[in-house]
Amino acid sequence: MALKIHYEKDAPIDALKGKKVAVIGYGSQGHAHSLNLRDSGVEVAVAELEGTDNFKLAKKHGFKPSDIKTAMKGATLIIITLPDELQGKIYTDFIKPNLVARQTLGFCHGFNIHFKYIVPPDDVNVVMIAPKGPGHLVRSEFEKGGGVPCLVAVEKDATGNAKDIALAWGNGMGGARAGIIETTYKEETETDLFGEQCVLCGGLTALIKAGFETLVAAGYQPEIAYFECMHEVKLIVDLLYQGGMSYMRYSISNTAEYGDLTRGPRIITDKTRSEMKKILGEITSGAFAKEWVNEYKTGCKNFNALYEKDHDSQLETVGKKLRKMMKWIDSKEM
Repeated sequence: MALKIHYEKDAPIDALKGKKVAVIGYGSQGHAHSLNLRDSGVEVAVAELEGTDNFKLAKKHGFKPSDIKTAMKGATLIIITLPDELQGKIYTDFIKPNLVARQTLGFCHGFNIHFKYIVPPDDVNVVMIAPKGPGHLVRSEFEKGGGVPCLVAVEKDATGNAKDIALAWGNGMGGARAGIIETTYKEETETDLFGEQCVLCGGLTALIKAGFETLVAAGYQPEIAYFECMHEVKLIVDLLYQGGMSYMRYSISNTAEYGDLTRGPRIITDKTRSEMKKILGEITSGAFAKEWVNEYKTGCKNFNALYEKDHDSQLETVGKKLRKMMKWIDSKEM
């Protein structure tokens, strides 16, 4: 599909002016969307479990959090910001029974719609605004007068104005200030999962661990290996974030750049690319989604075992010690 980007002039907030928006969940994305929309002049009702930290935070922010049924009543747009693994059951038990024809369901990620763990009725709209950043950044950039770029998709248009509602949402939460790119539920979901698994999370952490373990096994001090393979990743990522690979290579030494250009392809080989294609196939077929949903339903035993193994690794132990020396990084220890 041809690239199409919407800005504030293309995404009038009129479709939500004088209307009610319900936000289900007051976590990372939920709090940002709720606050930004309210600051944009939209009526917002928050649904959150009473007594939880998020419930208390919503009250602190001036909302009157309620149950899902109360929040949904009379809402034009219902934004679901719950974790992927919880959405299906909560939709079935609490959202679906209270849906009214011509309401709009909004999602920040396409997982449950694309893989059909949620199948809304034909008489409601299904749209998506997916910010390309975490909730705290969505909020802080809005407060500065800016915004985080977003993706917009319309899966179902029951009312004839589903896209207008989605773009109004994207404008109200600040996305149109930076740009809202049109996509589909399929494209957003599959590329998001692939990026997380092969590059941003899975690929990066596996590369860091392999580098650290290689140096330690060769007899180098774990602390030195930590600095080279973990700590300095941020320095490089910041350069990539600011100006892509060209700016990063401009900013590093000639020695580092030559090593990058000649040795990088020896790490990411045709075998690695083949495995990436296999992982993409697992995503597009729905096999990964099925595996993850089943893992959650059966108690996350494998998930927890893998997490604990890394949590207690030498890399993490050394890192905790070294981060105490660096007060400026605002260390976050789990």
